[in-house]
Amino acid sequence: MQIVRKSLFFLIATIFLTNFSGSELLSTAFAEGTKTWEQSKFEDLTRGTATGVAIRSMGGLELAPTFKSLYATPSTYIWAIAADGDGDVYVAAGAPARVYRITPNGKAAIIFEPKELQVQSLQTGPGSVIFAATAPDGKVYKLEHKPESKGAGAKAGMSATLASEKEKDKDKDKDKDKDKDKDKDKDNDTAKPAVDPSWSSSVYFEPGTKYIWDLALDKAGNLYVATGDHGEVYRITPKGEHAVFFKSDETHIRVLAFDAEENLIAGSDGSGLIYRISPAGEGFVLYSAPKKEITALALDRAGNIFAAAVGEKRAGGTGSSGVGTALLTMGPGSAPGGAAPQAPGLAITPAPTAPQPTGPFPFPGGGVSGGSDVYRIAPDGSPTKVWTSHEDIVYALAFDSQARLLAGTGNRGHIFAISLDDFSDLLKGPASQITAFAKAPGGGLYAATSNLGKVFVLGPSLEAQGTYESDVFDAKLFSRWGRADFRGTGNVELYTRSGNVDNPDRNWSPWKKIDLKTGETGIPAARYAQWKAVLHAGTPAPGVDSVALNYLPKNAAPEIDDVTVQVGVKYQPLPKIPSLGSESGASSGSHFESPIPSSHDRDSIGVKWSAHDENDDQLVYSLYYRGDGETRWLLLKDNLTDKAYSFDASLLPDGGYTVKVVASDAPSHSPSEALTASRESRRFEVDTTPPRIENLAASLEGGQIHVTFRAVDGFSAIKRAEFSVDAGEWKYVEPIGRLSDAKTENYDFKITPESAKDGGPSSEHVVVVRTFDRYENMGAAKTLIRGK
Repeated sequence: MQIVRKSLFFLIATIFLTNFSGSELLSTAFAEGTKTWEQSKFEDLTRGTATGVAIRSMGGLELAPTFKSLYATPSTYIWAIAADGDGDVYVAAGAPARVYRITPNGKAAIIFEPKELQVQSLQTGPGSVIFAATAPDGKVYKLEHKPESKGAGAKAGMSATLASEKEKDKDKDKDKDKDKDKDKDKDNDTAKPAVDPSWSSSVYFEPGTKYIWDLALDKAGNLYVATGDHGEVYRITPKGEHAVFFKSDETHIRVLAFDAEENLIAGSDGSGLIYRISPAGEGFVLYSAPKKEITALALDRAGNIFAAAVGEKRAGGTGSSGVGTALLTMGPGSAPGGAAPQAPGLAITPAPTAPQPTGPFPFPGGGVSGGSDVYRIAPDGSPTKVWTSHEDIVYALAFDSQARLLAGTGNRGHIFAISLDDFSDLLKGPASQITAFAKAPGGGLYAATSNLGKVFVLGPSLEAQGTYESDVFDAKLFSRWGRADFRGTGNVELYTRSGNVDNPDRNWSPWKKIDLKTGETGIPAARYAQWKAVLHAGTPAPGVDSVALNYLPKNAAPEIDDVTVQVGVKYQPLPKIPSLGSESGASSGSHFESPIPSSHDRDSIGVKWSAHDENDDQLVYSLYYRGDGETRWLLLKDNLTDKAYSFDASLLPDGGYTVKVVASDAPSHSPSEALTASRESRRFEVDTTPPRIENLAASLEGGQIHVTFRAVDGFSAIKRAEFSVDAGEWKYVEPIGRLSDAKTENYDFKITPESAKDGGPSSEHVVVVRTFDRYENMGAAKTLIRGK
């Protein structure tokens, strides 16, 4: 039985410990001496602030890829981007709806301004042709250079852009003194760039649907158009001939991509289906995802298909039953025909600076909850979930120059690098959503954001320097801070600071650099602490595996919250199961506490108390008692680990008493550092002696029995008296004067025996009386009346 109990205890302890991280938990569990705050796990490190630093899912920090601002558009949302062979990136935006052309050096021009509310998708084609899909009342436009202006006209357009940039700079200088806040961040400049007159636009295809979600171009120059409402994919030949290429039973086809065999891969909204559609238009469902909407696709060179999915499926839902319901309010202008039908999509929260809407418009991914999954479908068709998040929504997938899968997410604006075994939180962008990727010159990637609509260049090189600030650690008590234990590689600088308020900006100590050879922090004693790592590029690559700060909280005396005494209660001692760090079974006062079983026992006195220790120290207790009028406390029991104790009431003479509980944290400290606390109970009374019955007499007088006696108690008042004649029922009798409130009460009463009531002859009678004091102690006596 003892082995079973120990095994059960350690199983419970193991489950408990897995809910915490680092050696700080172990120190808390034992609560002895120096403690350690360690951070190495992903879930711990994500609470800090990373700048130019990636957080590995397996734990630790490393330098992140560079992430440089290229251009901040005046539009709120960027839905898609596409790059051409020259490195120019084309941006499909909404609110207002435009297509921007941005050069690798960050110069921008508007090449298309449709009447629709947004440009949803882009595709670059041969001969510098751009295909742009708009919404609502979806149309595909063909954007191209005007024949007479492919050379000088383009340069003229960009010259106009440069002139516009210079004018903006002049305006900024003039307004600098009037409103300095407007010029603090050049990325927030939302002035409209110049329109490039060298570009023309024409309607290339009208599918007759409100929703065009994606465009894809095959090697033969055929354009494929993914639409909503009826879940159709159209194919338009280079000659402009169009037809339905594939029709699904889903409401929306959301994303398109081609594999190496020129099969079209399509993801749907409603049932989260991933199709493989042959060049002949024959469709096959490769995978039905657990989530309802496929939001992004990416294919690697090995033929693996990676797909991102969001949204919870409805029970038994297929087709339109799974369509999201949220609407994105855009402005100014409204969708024709009033409120548009339901649309799929990702919940992009409008920025506070967005224009006030005058009408609703559906957008990609409305009403999404439940986070995202990323799946890999191997060439043999087998699916595997490779990444999941309960809070991040994946908008875009792409591969970087190292063939790592990148996921752009919202609504926290993170970019993740995902592999089959682990992942890294590469960076957090300065906007709410990372919505699109495209190839950039030199092996980098263009990354687009929404709220606000900006374009960045990601990689391919790593940051020259990155900084990570941990979250603020609360030691709970004023503490001395000792050495820092660092594990990592490369050129890393480590700093620490401390303070006594939870906000480091409110007069904490300055950052102090740590000598990694000695680990001495040298920061002031305080309740809170924080560490910072600065990673510098070099060989070997810098990395942080773990950082641990050792600290010693100032010992605080235990606190006893309450002491109660109950006469007539017996507590059962808890089994002495060894603790994780001691064979004594002493409890720290806060972990693994179980209710102490009790039972009624009129011969016992139960004492119960509650106590805690700010250091979570192990506590032991001593129990003392003192009678009324006494000055010396007498030890009743010491070295108690339970918070309850029972003893035999007969050990104490009748009288009034007070109990004192003394708590000590000695098991967790050296003798000179141990502290104690005490608390007294309320006065209680012990009375275990029954009342005495004196001078009991009974006689027959005229057919009645006359009874007299006196009840005397040495400590408490007489509560009640009862009598029985000839083993009859007990009957209550009042004392002389009727009020029973004294330690001595006299009784005088007459009764008619049952035999006399029945007219029978007189006979012997047995009279029994009993009395009770206030503590239900009972005294009894009897007398015999002999018949005549």
